[in-house]
Amino acid sequence: MSIPGKNEYLSALCDRLAKRWPDNAAVNIVCHGHSVPAGYACTPWVDTFHAYPHLVHRTLNQRFPYAVTNVIVTAVGGETSPQGAARFERDVLCHQPDLVILDYGLNDRQAGLAEAEQAWRSMIEKTLERGIPIMLMTPSWDLTWFSQSGEWHALETHAAQERALAAEYGAALGDSFAAFRRYIDGGGDLQNLLSHWNHPSPLGHELIAREITGWFTAR
Repeated sequence: MSIPGKNEYLSALCDRLAKRWPDNAAVNIVCHGHSVPAGYACTPWVDTFHAYPHLVHRTLNQRFPYAVTNVIVTAVGGETSPQGAARFERDVLCHQPDLVILDYGLNDRQAGLAEAEQAWRSMIEKTLERGIPIMLMTPSWDLTWFSQSGEWHALETHAAQERALAAEYGAALGDSFAAFRRYIDGGGDLQNLLSHWNHPSPLGHELIAREITGWFTAR
């Protein structure tokens, strides 16, 4: 398989979001992951309303003004994908999501590639078995980019693994890693994208949110 086209994968969901009352229904989008979707800025400060789940919610409300859209955050700061997989059915699928967004790459260096891959596959397959679309997020950047250390190169490998999983399962991809790369390659300063050594700033979250909302075509 391959990563689907942005105008195709969520087409049915966009059709639902475009329906007006009384034909509309609530649409649940669940963001599952670590501290970044949880909204942590300069730890322990949580800046919910500048975090990308909230930005996505606002954009979808503007793009589909007749929809009842719920963006539900089940993320836990400090968590890795094996921990997220262990509570996936209890904390994510219980919401009867219409889309699941997974974001664990930044912390999965702690778990390692093999354990992370197993955990991501578990969550992806449980989602797809229920006929629910899923979007995989590559990690946002951290300060290890400046040193080009082993930690940085591990982040690159996790991003590559998540892209490969999206292609294998035919899932949507929110490529935060590539969005940060484009910003830096365009002459931007990484410090502008970070509020902490490993958490995005409001601008960083905006770049991530655009990776997600680009999959939602207005009707």
